[in-house]
Amino acid sequence: MDLNFSAEGQSWPIRLAGDAERTRRALLSALPMRLQLHTPKIAGSHIYWHAPFVEDAEGATHVLAATAGAFIYWPVRQFLEITFAPLQAENAEVTVLGHLDAPVEGIAKLAATLRRDQGRRILEGTLSRVGGGVAAPPPPSPLPQDIVAARMALWAACPADIGRATSSRAIMHPAGPVFTAESEARVLHEFLWWIRAERGGTDEAMRRHTAALALDKAATRLRDFCHMEETPALLFRLKAAMGDAHPFDALIDEAILVAGRIGAWLDLLIPWNDLNEAFRAALDGRRA
Repeated sequence: MDLNFSAEGQSWPIRLAGDAERTRRALLSALPMRLQLHTPKIAGSHIYWHAPFVEDAEGATHVLAATAGAFIYWPVRQFLEITFAPLQAENAEVTVLGHLDAPVEGIAKLAATLRRDQGRRILEGTLSRVGGGVAAPPPPSPLPQDIVAARMALWAACPADIGRATSSRAIMHPAGPVFTAESEARVLHEFLWWIRAERGGTDEAMRRHTAALALDKAATRLRDFCHMEETPALLFRLKAAMGDAHPFDALIDEAILVAGRIGAWLDLLIPWNDLNEAFRAALDGRRA
């Protein structure tokens, strides 16, 4: 056993395996990790949480080839996941980091609880290294410290404006603003990954300009449509930084970490299973 995953008063061992040395180093350097669990919306048979690092895929394993109990990293979505059965149809390459060293039934049971309770409460957990080793601190960031500090605060706790997003009871609130904000953050996150993938090819000035436009658009939507202030302010700050001489590789990774975490906090507000059941019932009633 190399890692210990704990949630809901239970623990599961994970054994690391494979040749993904770069991603493994990033993972181990982030431990111990406090995490919030998310229920899947498309692939189905897994639990996941967001990774506090940005790495490309290693090993190029198709996600549908991951066996039950696989512990994987999913770039672009920036998830760490544990599977418990074959996934539903998706098309992506992932990094296999290891395997659950225990029966998958316990994870399946946790997943059922997660599916039922997401949006009603946050299911938290931890991922730690067996033996309690503490990684060396990362090297200093070349980016402005106000950006780094704001990103660290965002990862440490849900921003107040996101926490308030479900409180309004105006017409079509809170569903309208919350769904809009979550989709804006998710699309921004994925689009920044696309820009990152162009490094070494597309002109850097063009990538900086494109990233700045994407950040500006998402921040404006969160501020003007979703009634947020603190969260879009960080996106506007990143947009401004794209026009400065900061190292672009570090800056785009920082923007990805910010956008992904914003989307993650918003996702946790949404009772996806309840909504899916209501959607099914409405469709079935319409057909009756």
